[in-house]
Amino acid sequence: MEKPIDRSLRVLHILEKLAIAAHPQTLTQLAQRTGVPKSSLMRTLHEMERASYVTRLPGQRGYVTGSRTHELGLSILRAPQLLRACRAVLARLVEITGETCNMNTLSGDTVQYLARVESPGHLRLQLHMDIGSHVPLHCTASGKLFLAFMRPAEQRALLGRLELARMTPKTITRPESLMSALLPIQAQEMGIDDEEFIVGMVAVAVPIRDREGKMIAALACHAPTAQASLQDLMEKAPFMRQAARELGLILASD
Repeated sequence: MEKPIDRSLRVLHILEKLAIAAHPQTLTQLAQRTGVPKSSLMRTLHEMERASYVTRLPGQRGYVTGSRTHELGLSILRAPQLLRACRAVLARLVEITGETCNMNTLSGDTVQYLARVESPGHLRLQLHMDIGSHVPLHCTASGKLFLAFMRPAEQRALLGRLELARMTPKTITRPESLMSALLPIQAQEMGIDDEEFIVGMVAVAVPIRDREGKMIAALACHAPTAQASLQDLMEKAPFMRQAARELGLILASD
C-alpha cells in the first residue's frame, strides 16, 4: 500500500493509477494502490462516476477512466506550445520519408488528428481533413493500432458497438476478421491501412508511448499508391519509431 496522499490530490491520484493500469481496477486494488481507505474511496469513485471521470464496468470487473478524463487528456495534448514541438518532429520525419505524417489520438470510438505535416511531393494525397477531424478506427492504420493495444474486454466491447462501415472494397467489415487482423499488428507494433480507408492511399502507424510504456498516441505516415507501396512505408518504420520516441518525450514532459 502506498503512503496516503493529500486529500486535495486524491482524485488526480486515482486517475493516475487507472490511466497506467493494464487492466480495470477493483475497489480493493485501487485502495491498495492509492492508500485511500475503502469507504472514502467508494464515495470518491461514486462522485467521479457521476461526473464521467471514471466508468464502472459491469459485474465485478472494476473501474476504468471515463469520457471526461479522455477529453481532459485531449485538451492537454492540444496545448499550442506542445503541438508546435510535435510538429517540428513531424517536419523532420517528413524530410526523411518524403511522405505526409500525422500524430493522432484515440477520441471516444474514433481517431482524432492532432497534428499533421504534409509531404512536399507533387503526388501527395490531400485528405481535406482539418486538425481535430475524426476518422474510423476499423479501417485506418492508427485506429487498428489503438484497437490492437486495448485491453481484451475493452476491445471486445468496442468492436461490439462499432459500425464497421465499408469505406473501400478492402475494408474489413466483420468483427471476427478484424480481431484476427489485429494480432499481427500487436505483435509487430505497427498498424497498417492497405487502401482500407481511401482507395489509392496506404498508411502505417507506430505507437507513441509515455514514460510507463503505455500507448498514448499514434504516429502515422501515409502516401498515394502511385508514389509508394505499403511495403515502401513499412520500410520507413525505423525512422518513424525514432520520431515516436521523441514525441513521447514531448508529450510526457512536465
